[in-house]
Amino acid sequence: MEATLNWSGNVAFSGAASSGHEIKIDGAEKIGGQNSGVRPMELLLYSVAGCTGINVIWILKKMRLEPTSFHMELKGDRTEEPPNNFINIHIHYAFEGELPKQKVARAIQLANDKYCSVTHSLNTKITVSYSINGVQETKSM
Repeated sequence: MEATLNWSGNVAFSGAASSGHEIKIDGAEKIGGQNSGVRPMELLLYSVAGCTGINVIWILKKMRLEPTSFHMELKGDRTEEPPNNFINIHIHYAFEGELPKQKVARAIQLANDKYCSVTHSLNTKITVSYSINGVQETKSM
């Protein structure tokens, strides 16, 4: 796996990964950014969501289950001092459809504890919760 980032001026970068997909990254205005791309720490949250989400759907499909809709809400708490790293990330998985809660819980647990390479690459506490059809099934796993 490879990626290339090219400086675009000020504190902005653009580039592409070995998959061929392009990305724009920029810093906050207070450090000279121009809001022309995603912030690096936002990108990290997207990576956590993307990795666990892909794995949750993959596992549910192996169980012959598929939600009618699915989204994730992430909240990251960061330190106040540099490097302002994440100290906690909470992921809420919201499903719609006819899904047994024990199988959804198992898919989330496997995605986070076994399959997601992004969460395993972080030294950050990750907590999760989920809901099915608007009903909160658990506060934390």
